[in-house]
Amino acid sequence: MHRSRPLRARMSDDEEGTITPETRINQLEGRLAEETDRLEKLYVAYKKAEEDLEERKAIIEVLEKEAIDKEIDKEGLESLLSDKEAKIHDIEVEGAKTAKRVEHLEPELEKMEEMYTRESARLGRVFELAEELDESNRVANAELGARDDWYVQHMQLFEHLNEAIQTRYSMIDRAVEAAKELLAKQDTFKERMEETLESVKETAENLIDGDDDDEESDQDES
Repeated sequence: MHRSRPLRARMSDDEEGTITPETRINQLEGRLAEETDRLEKLYVAYKKAEEDLEERKAIIEVLEKEAIDKEIDKEGLESLLSDKEAKIHDIEVEGAKTAKRVEHLEPELEKMEEMYTRESARLGRVFELAEELDESNRVANAELGARDDWYVQHMQLFEHLNEAIQTRYSMIDRAVEAAKELLAKQDTFKERMEETLESVKETAENLIDGDDDDEESDQDES
């Protein structure tokens, strides 16, 4: 980078030569412009470095946050892995216990299988009977339906038959009453006949007795 000469050296050069004030002012203005340009470039470089620093800080913060999150995830995974290992251990222990239980329960299981086989056969027979009963029930329902249909179809005939039966019963009742009246009249007639016969008999006996008395009287008079 270009650096300006010391002021004392510049003053010596001015004293040695013949420099007018205008020239001196122009020189100073030129140097001022150079220094201003240099300062502006330094400022721009400073701002760029500051921006880079802020960006790097932001990146560092993001990385630190990601590192913290990863650490948290790692701890969570380690905790989860520890829990899974504990559960796996518990499952293995429970599996070993279950295996021992199975060893002790195998004889009972064989007995239960035998009982299940027998009960299955028995239930099979029960199901067969149930199917037979269901078939019989369907047949019976069909027969009942046919009977009901037949009754509906012949219901009027039954009503007429019922009326005929009732009429027949009424005729029988009237015939019985008439027979009773006839028997009563016959009994009355029989009684009257008996009374009449009895009266005739008495009259005849009286007549016979009267004739006998007359004959005896005639004999006595003779």
